[in-house]
Amino acid sequence: MNNYPHPLIAREGWPFIAIALAIAIGIHVWAGFGWAAFPWLVVVFMVQFFRDPPRVVPSAPAAVLSPADGRIVSVEKVRDPYLDRDALKISVFMNVFNAHSNRIPVDGTVTKTEYFAGSFLNADLAKASLENERAVTCLRTDSGHDVTCVQVAGLIARRILCYAKPGDRYARGDRYGFIRFGSRVDVYLPPQAAPRVAVGDKVHATETVLAELA
Repeated sequence: MNNYPHPLIAREGWPFIAIALAIAIGIHVWAGFGWAAFPWLVVVFMVQFFRDPPRVVPSAPAAVLSPADGRIVSVEKVRDPYLDRDALKISVFMNVFNAHSNRIPVDGTVTKTEYFAGSFLNADLAKASLENERAVTCLRTDSGHDVTCVQVAGLIARRILCYAKPGDRYARGDRYGFIRFGSRVDVYLPPQAAPRVAVGDKVHATETVLAELA
C-alpha cells in the first residue's frame, strides 16, 4: 500500500503556493495592495486548488467509491480498452475549483499501470478519454473483480501524478495520485456493477458511492 500523509494542503502544491506567495508579498511591499490584489487572488486560488481534505470512507463492502471530486459526465456500458472486456464506465470531471487529489475506489491490489501521451482536449468531452494524456491503474479486488482507473489530463492540465505500482496493495480511500489544473477520472467496472450515480450528479472523492459490485 502506498501510504501518504494527508496535510490539508497537498504537497504537490507547496512549490506553487510558495512562489505565488513570494510574488504577492514582494509586490505588496514595493507597490502596495492595489498592485498586489491580483497576485493575492492567485495565492487564494492556489490554496483552494491544492486543498486535500480528510474524507470518511463508507463501510459498505461492495461499494465502489468516487476517485475524485467533481461532476458525473458519463455512466455507460463500453469496452474497457485497457483490459479488453465489457465494462460499466463512470466518468468524473474535475473543474479548477474541485480538489484534485485522487483516491482509490476499491480495496485491492494493483495489477498493472500504463501511461499514454496524448492531447489536452477539454476533459468534459467524451473523446478525451482515449485521446488525451492519461495514466491507467488496474486493480483486482479480493473477490476477483477488476477495476480500471484512468486519470485523464484536461484542457489546461499539464501533469498527471500517479504513485501506484504493480503489486501495491490499497484500501478504499487511499490517496494514489494528483492531476494539476482541470481533468477527469474514468472508472471501468464489471458490466454487472450497479451504478448509484447519474450524469450531472456532484460527487466527492471517497465519500460518494459510484456503484456497487455484484
